[in-house]
Amino acid sequence: MSALTKAKGFKKSKSGTYLSMAATAFGAIGVAKRLKTARAEKDTLVLIDATVSAVAIVTGLAILYRELKRLGDDDVLLG
Repeated sequence: MSALTKAKGFKKSKSGTYLSMAATAFGAIGVAKRLKTARAEKDTLVLIDATVSAVAIVTGLAILYRELKRLGDDDVLLG
């Protein structure tokens, strides 16, 4: 099995999915800061942009969660 095949397989593994979820959740920190700044400065355009980004993060986490469930994770927290 080549290294490239292993790398492609990692993306669909439980570990890869957890890593993707963590990276996506980490991105939420930056969006939260932008939301806070936009509210303080009353900048509507930045507020809209940050809100759309937040929705994208939530959607991405939901898709990753669904993929994790599809992989058959036995974690107690995931049901």
